[in-house]
Amino acid sequence: MSRILTPEQEIEHTIVKRYHEELWSPFCRAIKKYRMIQPGDRIAVCISGGKDSMLLAKMVQMLQRHTAIPFEAEYLIMDPGYNAENRRKAESNAQLLGIPYTLFESNIFDVANVQEKNPCYLCARMRRGCLYKKAQEMGCNKIALGHHFDDVIGTTVMGMFYAGQLQAMMPKLKSRNYPGMELIRPLYLVHEEDIIAWMKANGLTFLQCACRFTENVADGHGESKRLEVKQLLKTLRKDNPSIEENIFSSIHMLQLDTMVEWKYRGEKHSFLDTYDD
Repeated sequence: MSRILTPEQEIEHTIVKRYHEELWSPFCRAIKKYRMIQPGDRIAVCISGGKDSMLLAKMVQMLQRHTAIPFEAEYLIMDPGYNAENRRKAESNAQLLGIPYTLFESNIFDVANVQEKNPCYLCARMRRGCLYKKAQEMGCNKIALGHHFDDVIGTTVMGMFYAGQLQAMMPKLKSRNYPGMELIRPLYLVHEEDIIAWMKANGLTFLQCACRFTENVADGHGESKRLEVKQLLKTLRKDNPSIEENIFSSIHMLQLDTMVEWKYRGEKHSFLDTYDD
């Protein structure tokens, strides 16, 4: 006689069984490949209320049970000024997934949404600063964010198209403003379409952007450059199904001797520096 699973157990079962190759395997592979977690780490898993950070929190929680690496985790939900409905949604989803969260408040939306230029950029920077500060107060040495494979590709292409630079989203990064703190991205190898498939298979709904600036825009997305790039990649994928994998490979296989100029730790270099050697 089969055992009846609770909703939380059913969700976990789909991660390790039905979507093992799409979610659990690349999650574990990224942590190992990029050495994201070391013994003794205390990680603040940052939950925005969206599908990516909720899945991240659930998998980190599951990893603690299965890994031989001893580490601790805190699960943080920051309320940057959500309306009452969105705040309830974030908390109820965390409860449904069995995530023991700590909720704290900030006034980020009040500050960012009065900015005429780049409110989303300002909001993201302020969020990260608040999360670093809270994580440090809780004795954590790392924060984990829910950026996935598609975010890595989108950021790389946006940098080339709109900033004139080849710059990747790193799998982990040491903080300059918070000594001893580090940012990790365990979903680095996980594709967004697989996260969406898992979400739909479990009948789950999560927050989109949820900020006041985009509340009245369909699906929580504005006419952003990131969305434009997403649509472009979708079009290119029709002729070249490997387009995103090739972009991802390119940031791992940079041929520096074919670069005209580059920066390393803020210092500019040129192929001319050693051209006549």
